[in-house]
Amino acid sequence: MKHGGVFEDAGFAAKITALEEKAAGDGFWNDTAAAEKVMTGLKSLKLRYEPWKQLKIDVENLSAHFELASEAQDEGETREIEAELARLGAIFEKQNIIELMPGEVDNASCFLTVHSGAGGTEACDWTSMLYRMYLRWAERKNFDIEEEDRLEAEGGIKSATVKIEGPYAYGSLKGESGVHRLVRISPFDANARRHTSFASVYVFPVLDDSIEVEIKPEDLRVDTYRSGGAGGQHVNKTDSAVRFTHLPTGIVVACQNERSQTKNRAIAMAMLRARLYEHYRQEKEKENERFAQEKKDISWGNQIRSYVFQPYTMVKDARTKEETGNIAAVMDGDIDAFIEGYLKFVWQKNKS
Repeated sequence: MKHGGVFEDAGFAAKITALEEKAAGDGFWNDTAAAEKVMTGLKSLKLRYEPWKQLKIDVENLSAHFELASEAQDEGETREIEAELARLGAIFEKQNIIELMPGEVDNASCFLTVHSGAGGTEACDWTSMLYRMYLRWAERKNFDIEEEDRLEAEGGIKSATVKIEGPYAYGSLKGESGVHRLVRISPFDANARRHTSFASVYVFPVLDDSIEVEIKPEDLRVDTYRSGGAGGQHVNKTDSAVRFTHLPTGIVVACQNERSQTKNRAIAMAMLRARLYEHYRQEKEKENERFAQEKKDISWGNQIRSYVFQPYTMVKDARTKEETGNIAAVMDGDIDAFIEGYLKFVWQKNKS
């Protein structure tokens, strides 16, 4: 079954039926870990297949409706059919984008981290702007947002991590990892000169228990410290914030969102598992382009996207060449064109 887009059946219905029969079998839940892995796989298959199945039914019903309306020549019926056709078209486009995210964890929620780079105070302000852009995007999608860590600096944010919960959050945002470049007249420069600033973005999936990532205790350095920001006397007197350093890879994660050190440890461990999963996945698949990008200097020549405020307005992706002059909309979270452009770019690249 193909719908004029990128989706192909590939035996989805048979796979779903087989997993449902397996889940209904005696003793299925005797091995909880194995059962949860099967249920996760079943959920993922249904999430992709069932909307296409329903869309096919709706299109067939609309086609029959159209034939009857054509014979009756009823204008009211025609308008109703046009409205339904527009609705189904929007569903088709949405599902087509989802088909560009077939990875094992593309349908997962994600952690997103921003870091300021070259540019001092100006870069910290740019990091704040970029962080807000992603929060606004998540709000537009009605995703749940939870800030896990923030390190403020003069002019804005030095670094921050947010958890974005919603279907395909990771698949949508994974292409945002890399260096983002800003060009504008600096509000911090008394001479109103044009400045270039940089910030980096890292996106990694929130993993469920069916995804195994080994973390040896001897490979971890654990630091606790006092949280910054709001929290009153409790924050000032308790070392509740937690930072994990994974010694073999050098990956560092931190959490100070909760007042309880135990909760911060759990969140930080989830973040570390996600970062390590992404790291090992890229190593295994030998697809190091994004990983290499993350390891480059956060400075000139390494950006994946440029945001220009002066002397003209433009946002342009260096990989896909997608661009727009409506920078105000982009900074308010309207980045779907760039997300979709990247997904199509990768899909075409893998297809060729």
